[in-house]
Amino acid sequence: MPYIVYILECSDGSYYTGSTDDLNKRLWQHEQGVEHSAYTYSRRPIKLVWTSEETQHYYDALRWERQVKGWSRAKKQALIRGEFDAIHEIVKTERKKREKIKKQPPR
Repeated sequence: MPYIVYILECSDGSYYTGSTDDLNKRLWQHEQGVEHSAYTYSRRPIKLVWTSEETQHYYDALRWERQVKGWSRAKKQALIRGEFDAIHEIVKTERKKREKIKKQPPR
């Protein structure tokens, strides 16, 4: 059974990342607000802005979903635009910022 990772843009401009084996059913659930405790419930309407290629294994989709969920907004936006080189540049910039912070003496 194929699985897919997806990103939704919520009405408040935030992004929601998920994975599923039935994208149409999952989108319907988000749009209808089936689960009151879901992140997207109070942020409807939602818009599908990105989908991954299909993977045959649930654990691959889940791993990819968790990775994307941990990304900064800038990296997610680059992914949505399909600008993969930009993702690498963002990673370099974020790494430099972290290294600079580590080198600062404690207060």
